[in-house]
Amino acid sequence: MALNLDDKKVIVSELAAVAASAHSVIAAEYRGLSVGQMTELRKQARSSGVYLRVVKNSLARRAVEGTEYECMQPGLVGPLVLAFSQDDPGAAARLMKGFAKTNDKLQVKLVSFGGQMLHADDIDRLANLPTRDQAISLLMAVMKAPLDKFARTLNEVPGKLVRTMAAIRDQKQAAA
Repeated sequence: MALNLDDKKVIVSELAAVAASAHSVIAAEYRGLSVGQMTELRKQARSSGVYLRVVKNSLARRAVEGTEYECMQPGLVGPLVLAFSQDDPGAAARLMKGFAKTNDKLQVKLVSFGGQMLHADDIDRLANLPTRDQAISLLMAVMKAPLDKFARTLNEVPGKLVRTMAAIRDQKQAAA
């Protein structure tokens, strides 16, 4: 069934809202995937906080217009599925990379992050970005390291005194 103008406007406005709040976008060609494989991809996307949508390229071009993903417009050709990372920047890249390992028909065509188009091979760099929790944990480890070293240094002074006293005691006992 063909979409009328009102339906197209709804799709464009919904996609534009998602694009405005997304951290990154991956566009992949899904030609050759079965309905079951696409259903599995959608299921994985929902569980990982990725908005996944198959939409006409002309509507997608209008939706990303005025967002930081406007740089993707020339590359939106062919049957594409768009994956928008909602929670963390690497979520869509991890999803697409993982799914492409088991389904070779899914081919990543466009990768956009921070208003820049990246090469499709750069999906690995984006997929290896830490999640929010991992980034916080790394930051906390870096912030905690100087305090740990300071505490070890302060603890070393009485420890050295105790070892020196023990050495003197052992020396006196050996002499006697």
